[in-house]
Order: sequence, then structure tokens, then C-alpha cells
Amino acid sequence: MSRINFHIILILGLMSTVAHSMRFDLQSGATKCISDDIKSSAMTVGKYAVVNPNEGSSVPDSHKLTVRVTSPHGSNYHYGDHVESGNFAFTAAETGDYSACFWVSDHKPSTTVTIDFDWKTGVAAKDWSNVAKKGQIELMELELKKLYDTVSSIHDEMFYLREREEEMQQLNRSTNSKMAVFSGLSLFVCLSVAGLQLWHLKMFFARKKLL
Repeated sequence: MSRINFHIILILGLMSTVAHSMRFDLQSGATKCISDDIKSSAMTVGKYAVVNPNEGSSVPDSHKLTVRVTSPHGSNYHYGDHVESGNFAFTAAETGDYSACFWVSDHKPSTTVTIDFDWKTGVAAKDWSNVAKKGQIELMELELKKLYDTVSSIHDEMFYLREREEEMQQLNRSTNSKMAVFSGLSLFVCLSVAGLQLWHLKMFFARKKLL
């Protein structure tokens, strides 16, 4: 029994974190976009910061960023202009690919900007330390709440994947139906052209015979 519980907790632990933490380089004048597939009503938080090339002094203007976070249909959720760091948090209003785009102004000579970016969604986006302080709950109770939220997130994710699978099946059925109609029309056109050619040849040889 304990082994089964261990496997369940291990699976939940692997599936509970939906987070992207990365460091990347961006050349001046270039743009880099990072996308995440987020389902509707899911909480998401992110933070970014330029790695200062000169420790102990302010970040130079050549290393300032323009950052924009958009929804699948182009709605703005966050915008930062000429900034060295920032953060965003929102609840997704629609399901789809949300994008965070980073742009550095063009400079001569060219510069390379290093950026730290952390993006969390769902259960991983919750600040559990604040939850524990506000609720004044015990450690075991906090862990149970984490597991409950994880299971709820996995449950929602399973329904979301099932909906996406049904959408793909519907698209396949629609595509197959259209292809069948197209194939039927193509066959009809080919037979019609072949019939006209045979009729034309028949008439041609009939006239030649009369002559």
C-alpha cells in the first residue's frame, strides 16, 4: 500500500510544476518570443531581469529591454518599455498560446544582453509561503492543500486535453469529408473531360469517314 502511495505522490510531484526558468542571450536589434500553452482561468506569474554586465553600477541604457506579454488573440497583459527588470501576473481569460516577447534597441557597436526569465503557471504560480502565513496552518495541512490543488490542476488538465483531442478529431473528420467531396469532384471532372474527348474523336472520325 505504501509503495502505491509513493508512486502516486511521485507522479503528482512530477506533474504539479508547470514552470519555465531560463537564461538566454539577446543581440541588440533582435527579438525573442517565448510561448506557453495556458488553459482558461489558470493563474500565471512571471519575472524577468537583465544581468548587469558591470556589477556595482547601474545597468547601461544599451541593455534596457522592451517587453510585451500577449494573449492568443493579441490582447496585452503586460508592457514594459526601456526597463531592466519587471514582473507580471494574470489569470488567463482564454485557452491558447500566450507569448512573452523581448526586444533590445539596435546599437552600434552591437551588444549582447543576458536575460533571466522565470514563468510559472497553475499550481507552480501560487505563493505557498504567503498561504501558510495567512491561513496559519500546520505543515501537513499545507502539504495536503498543495496536493489537493495539484490533483485539481491535473483533473482540469485532463479535461482540457480531452477537449483538445475532440477538437482534433472533429477537424480530422471535417478534413476527411472535404477531401472525399474534393476527390468526387475531381473524378467527375476527369470523367467528363474523358467523355468529351471520346465524343470529339468519334465525331472527327465520323466526318472523316463521310468525306
